[in-house]
This record gives sequence, structure tokens and C-alpha cells, in this order.
Amino acid sequence: MHGAMFGVTFVLASVSATVFLFMRCEGKGRPFGRSARRWALAVIGVTSVLSTVTAAVAVLIVAQLPAALLGLGVAAPSWLWLGELNRRAADRHDLRRDLSSLWLTRLLTRLQEGMADDRQDWCEKRVDDEWSTDELSLAARFYHEYLTERLTPEERRRGRIHAQLGAIQSRLDVVHLIEASASRAKVITALQGSKATKEPRYAKCADDLGRMAGILRHDAYRDLIRLLGLAYNAGHHKMAPYRPPMLLGSPAERVRPGPRRPVEA
Repeated sequence: MHGAMFGVTFVLASVSATVFLFMRCEGKGRPFGRSARRWALAVIGVTSVLSTVTAAVAVLIVAQLPAALLGLGVAAPSWLWLGELNRRAADRHDLRRDLSSLWLTRLLTRLQEGMADDRQDWCEKRVDDEWSTDELSLAARFYHEYLTERLTPEERRRGRIHAQLGAIQSRLDVVHLIEASASRAKVITALQGSKATKEPRYAKCADDLGRMAGILRHDAYRDLIRLLGLAYNAGHHKMAPYRPPMLLGSPAERVRPGPRRPVEA
């Protein structure tokens, strides 16, 4: 009888732990992604076992209720002094509390690391290192439009998706100038046209425009990964990767981007 009851308790505890784990991870990633799955299962399993053991101990205490009440009557007055000690130690580090929750902290940390790895893998599959500057720009605009249509106004504001697209485009605009063999003076002037390109480390590369273009492109790539991370965290895991269009009759060439629409600040 008790065995069946404890089995039901474990199942209910597992369901409860799963629900609360999803609530905890909402907007942060997938707790059951490829890298995070084992840690999510560990968190659910350990918390469910502890909950079931706690329930079993409670049943045993209730069965011995008279003795438990006697013990409580003897021990209760000591809480008056213990409460005073707790008040005095309120501002001090509670080592026992930290040790008691260390197992859960470690599991949750590993879970977060696993979710971060899954998110990074998902994002990188939607960006190609071999894309040209034009293709990278087109991809950024494609993903930005996808998010604009699916995120709520509050999510768009919190994620600053318009500002992120603006930063990507500003950096790639300077890369376009360098690739078009623009003069150093023109490139330096372009750097001052946007907050995203005014970083001192760009100007420090004024004597090596090729290196400057590489840094700008890397930062634009990084910002695009961050933009994709918003889609992942919002639950759009089935979003298809961007595919650059091909020119008919010339598979090796790509379509150049058309006029850019203004981006909201």
C-alpha cells in the first residue's frame, strides 16, 4: 500500500518538477535540447526523489505523532534562543544553507550551460561563414523581418531588434566601402556616421583597412547571432535558415541587396 502511494507521489513530484522547470526556463532556452537534456532530467529526478523521501518521512512522523509532539514540546523553547542567534547572524554567510543547495545550484548551472550550447549551435546553423557581405546583410534583414512579424511590441522593445539590425547594417556599410576600395579618409568619415562604428578599436586599424573590415564583419556576425538568439529564446525553434537567392544562369553569383529600408531607432 505504502509502496504504491510513494510511487504515485514520485510521479506527481516529477510532473510538478517538470512544469516548474519549464516555467523557470521560459524565455531562456530549451531545457530538453540536445546538450541540456541530461541535466534537465537530473534536476527533475533528484528533486522528485527528495520530495518523495520527504513525504515518506512525513508519513513516519505522523505515525509516531504522540512521540513527535512530545519531542516538539521539549525542543520548541530552544527556538526562542535560536531565533535570536539567527537574527544576529542575518548579515553573515550561511555556509550550511549554501552546502544544502550546492547540488541543485551545480545542476542548474550545468543546465544553463547546456541550454546556452544548444542555442549557440542553433544560431550558427542559420549563418554561413562563407556568405559575402551582401548576403550577411540580406540575412540580417530577413531574420529581423521574421522577428518583427512574430514578436510582441514589448518583446521587440526589450530585445532592441531594430537597434541590433541598425548596428549590423552600419558595420557592413563600412565593410562595403573597404571592399569597394574607397579611400582611407572616406572610410574614417563613414565610421563616424553611426554609434556602432565609433568604437576606438575600429579607428586604430586606420592603417590596415583589411584588418578593420575583418573586425567589422566579425562584430556584425556576432550581432546577427545575438539577434537569432532572441528568436530561439522566444520559442521559434522551427525557423528556417536563410537561403541566399541565386542568379539564373550564374550559380556562382549572388543577388545584390536592393535599397535598404530605414531602420527604427
